[in-house]
Amino acid sequence: MKAWRLASDRPLEGVHDAKLGIALHEEPAPTPGSGEVLLRLRASSLNFVDLVTLNGFIRNAGMVPLLDGAGEIAAVGPGVTRWKVGDRVIANAQQSWLAGELTPESYGHVLAGTMDGMLREQAVLAEAGLVAIPEHLSFEEAATLPCAALTAWSSLVRHGPLLPGQTVLVQGSGGVSVFALQLARCFGARAIATTSSAAKAERLTRLGADAIVNYVENPAWGRRVRELTGGRGVDLVVEVGGAGTLRQSLHSLRPGGRLALIGVLSGMGSVPFADLFPIIQQAHTVYGVSMGSCADLANLARAMALHGLRPVVDRVFPFDQAPEAYRYFASRAHVGKVVIGV
Repeated sequence: MKAWRLASDRPLEGVHDAKLGIALHEEPAPTPGSGEVLLRLRASSLNFVDLVTLNGFIRNAGMVPLLDGAGEIAAVGPGVTRWKVGDRVIANAQQSWLAGELTPESYGHVLAGTMDGMLREQAVLAEAGLVAIPEHLSFEEAATLPCAALTAWSSLVRHGPLLPGQTVLVQGSGGVSVFALQLARCFGARAIATTSSAAKAERLTRLGADAIVNYVENPAWGRRVRELTGGRGVDLVVEVGGAGTLRQSLHSLRPGGRLALIGVLSGMGSVPFADLFPIIQQAHTVYGVSMGSCADLANLARAMALHGLRPVVDRVFPFDQAPEAYRYFASRAHVGKVVIGV
C-alpha cells in the first residue's frame, strides 16, 4: 500500500515550503488482529490541526497525517462482530473515546496524533472505533465528519442542547463553522455568520445564514452582532478564531450565554484580563471542544441521515496530489471542506 508520512521534526517556514514536509511511501499491507478490521480508505479530509501539525507545533516524524478518513471494510480479524466485509464506515479520530464524558482512560489514542492517521490506502483499526456512513453520503462527504462536523455537533449539544429560536454565531467559512451553521438550522436556531468577502457572504447566505457580518468592514463586529439580536446578544458562539477574536465574541454573547472554544485560526497570542473579565461579570459558560466520542459521531450521523444533510465539499484532490491539497487548504480560499480521494 501507499502512505504519506511526515518527513521530519523540522518545523517548516510554512505550507508553501517547496518540500512541504510530507513524503509518499510504499509499505506492506497491514493485517487485522483480534477485534480489528482492515479498512480500505476511500477519502480523507483536511482540518486546521493538520496545518498546525505540519508547521511544527504538534509534529511526530514518520507519522501518517490527517484525522479524518472514510472507507470500506476489506477484512475482519478474529472475534469481530460489528462489521462485515464491504461495510462503509468512518473512523472516529479519538479511537478509545467510545461514549460518555472524556476521561484520562479514553483519551490518548488519537489518529494523526498518537497513532497513524488517515492519509494512506489501508489502515488496521479496532472495530469499536468505527461508525457506519449515512447511506446518502459519498465517501468524500463522509470523510469530512469525524473532526469538523463532530466538533460542530459537540459545540451545539454537549453542554446543554441548542433550542429552537436561539441564535448561534459562527465565524468564517471553514469546515467547523459551515457545519455549525447547517446543524443550527436543523435545530431550528437562527445563525449569524462572520466573513471577510462578499462572495463568501453570498455562499453562507445560501447555506442558511440569517445574517452576515463582514469583519473587515466592521472591526468591532461584536457590536454589529448585538444590533442584529436587538441588543440581547447571541446564545452561543462557536469560537474558532482564538485570541484574536475572543474579545468580539464575548461582546456579542448575551449574559449567561455559552462559548464553545475550538480553534486558534487568528493566532495563539495571550488574552488580556480585560477580555476575560466579562466571562465572570456576565456568567458566561466557556468550554473547550475536542471532537467527540464514537457514540456522539453515531448520533451526528443519524441526525444527518434524518435531515438529508450533506457536507459542503469545496474541492477533492487525488491521493498523489496531497501536497497541493495542503497548500490550497492553507490559502483559506475554500468554503467548507477540502478532501483527498484515496
